[in-house]
Amino acid sequence: MKVIVSAGGTGGHLYPALALAEYIKKQDPESEFLFVGTTDRLEAEIVPSLGYPYKGLKVKGMVGNPLNKLKNAFIFIKSLHTSKQILKEFKPDIVVGFGGYPSASIVLAASFKKIKTMIHEQNSIIGLTNKILIKRVDEIICCYEKAYQAFPKEKTKLLGNPRAQAVHETELTDIHDLYNVDKKRKIVVIVMGSLGSATINDLMKKALEKFNGLSYDIIYATGKAHYEEMKTFSYQNNIHIVPYIDDMPSVLSSCDLLVTRGGATTLAEITSLGTPAVIIPSPYVVANHQEYNARELCDHGAAEMILEKDLTAENLFKKINNLMIHDDLRTQRKQASMALGKPQACHDIYQEILKLIKRN
Repeated sequence: MKVIVSAGGTGGHLYPALALAEYIKKQDPESEFLFVGTTDRLEAEIVPSLGYPYKGLKVKGMVGNPLNKLKNAFIFIKSLHTSKQILKEFKPDIVVGFGGYPSASIVLAASFKKIKTMIHEQNSIIGLTNKILIKRVDEIICCYEKAYQAFPKEKTKLLGNPRAQAVHETELTDIHDLYNVDKKRKIVVIVMGSLGSATINDLMKKALEKFNGLSYDIIYATGKAHYEEMKTFSYQNNIHIVPYIDDMPSVLSSCDLLVTRGGATTLAEITSLGTPAVIIPSPYVVANHQEYNARELCDHGAAEMILEKDLTAENLFKKINNLMIHDDLRTQRKQASMALGKPQACHDIYQEILKLIKRN
């Protein structure tokens, strides 16, 4: 089986794509992959480093003033020609798009050539690229009920994010061992993405003081850019300041509570593992999709949410502490979270790919 996978621009598009490719390779070692992305974003560096063949397209978003949009439209048309050349050379059985502008080019070109196509939507709000492709593709995979309701039912499956299964197949280490914490202690992990957040860091200087000396530990990942500043503050031994978290699957599987942003991959992983969570959606994302992602969990009792506009040191402390002193409430959140999880996402998506190819 020959598969072109396209994911451009962000880790939210890329890491689910990589998880699916890794799963397919395990099931079918003879399968061949070609990744298509941008020439200058993270996938252009990460994908080749993992040993996958890679082609970069020069594409830009349809944003800015009318002149920029017109210029970028011509760039997109040129990328379609390049995509057709890629298809001619690689001869894929299927093209799977995970979002980002390169996906629009290669998936659209594949549809013109009658090659089987699939797109994956990680968020509850449909991204612009996938909106463009809805009518052209053979099958659509989504992760949230809100997205499922917006897509055409006859070719849409609610199967989840491949990262949900990937975390189950990772060798896990207990968080107490990772951070040298007494195994009898409960642990709260607070992480606002790999880069951290300047706004959250300013608030955490006050919030962490409220957790000093409590009966559970706090591990706060500042992001590399903010670590040197945050580590100078004096906290008691139950507060641990770290720049970032290397082994997120292990942390998710064994912490007692996670405080995090509402990115699609993170939420797929926490529902797969049943991690109780307080979600603080980033308001600085397209179409406010993190809030909508979080609301899907909250509406099912799987998590709690604080909007950044409502965030204070006091209400963050109250929200966390209430969950930590009520074990039954965390248990309820965990059970509801696992009920939403899709730990077989890779398997289910792979089966749909096999069905599509057999219809060639």
